[in-house]
Amino acid sequence: MLLSLRRRWRRWRRSRPFWGGLFAILAGSWICVLPLAPLKIMLQQGVAGIPSVLMGIVMIVLGLTAWFSPAQRSLAGVLTTLIATAALVLSNLGGFLIGTLLGILGGGLMFAWQPHAVRRAQNAESAPAAPPPPTPHHDPQGAQP
Repeated sequence: MLLSLRRRWRRWRRSRPFWGGLFAILAGSWICVLPLAPLKIMLQQGVAGIPSVLMGIVMIVLGLTAWFSPAQRSLAGVLTTLIATAALVLSNLGGFLIGTLLGILGGGLMFAWQPHAVRRAQNAESAPAAPPPPTPHHDPQGAQP
């Protein structure tokens, strides 16, 4: 049973941009948690902490989107990278650079991820040796091939 769970986990993890989503969730958490200081400090900070919390929540949602809707990975990756870069200016240097770096890394991994393709060795065995030659056809408009 444990082996079956492990295989299912591995199959699920490999069928989506897991690491990009994880880095985006970690970046969002890091950016979101820093302004949630004790109330005394938060009152001194004022509304400056609101963009940080919002950007962190959006990055967490984008990381979860990459996990549960891999077809949206490109958009999620680009938006994560943009928000992480904006957090550099708007949110305590992007979580003291840690959140920004994690967000850029996660966004890049989400954008670059491709679904698992069939192995090339299997394709080489099943593919024909050479493509058939093109058949000549008559074009009524007189275009030459």
